[in-house]
Amino acid sequence: MTLSEINSWQTIKAEVMRRIVERVWLPGDQIPNEVDLAEEFGCARATVNRALREVAEAGLVERRRKAGTRVALNPTRKATLEIPITRLEVEQRGWRWRHVILEREETLPPAVVTTRLGLSDKIPMLHVRTLHYADNSPFLYEDRWVNISAIEAIRSVNFQSIDANEWLVQNAPFTRGDITFSAANATELEAELLEAKKGAAIFVIDRTTWNGDIPVTLVRLAYAPGYRVHTEL
Repeated sequence: MTLSEINSWQTIKAEVMRRIVERVWLPGDQIPNEVDLAEEFGCARATVNRALREVAEAGLVERRRKAGTRVALNPTRKATLEIPITRLEVEQRGWRWRHVILEREETLPPAVVTTRLGLSDKIPMLHVRTLHYADNSPFLYEDRWVNISAIEAIRSVNFQSIDANEWLVQNAPFTRGDITFSAANATELEAELLEAKKGAAIFVIDRTTWNGDIPVTLVRLAYAPGYRVHTEL
């Protein structure tokens, strides 16, 4: 796509969104079809299609085949989440980061892991457990399983020089994932590692990433008491 074409669809997207926000087109209204909009804007229909796809992904319009495009009655508001690099997260808070590898081995995963990933329990996975520190205080306990068949190169990585989290963010492509945020009571192991009382309230993230239909990694992140997460809409 040429620069002029990119500018064209972005300009059309901005104008469509303006008309929606300023109520030129009201919630539930059917907007002009692609042919009419292409004629109005003096561009190719494909350019209009690209712009409307972007607006639909933003949740402001609903597109249905043969039924046209309507302004959404209840616009979707989406938050953008990124997989953070723990080292950077600690350093950006003004602390010194370090990590300790508690365990690294290729082993058969438990049923709870294979069930969630849809993998055979007869195929070894890489199990890595890491404790991250902020200055001299425990910050995060990371319990991770990696599908080696999806990313063979991880076998040769020296996790003393780079932790599994940062290496995977930089080297393991993924197309989708699921994330669960929860409050939990620290298990005996988590309490010991995080220097907290057993049963103390902690923040937990369970995350799975996939590349197409192939699972890449499953990780449980248990943060020390007092951790707060911030995101933007």
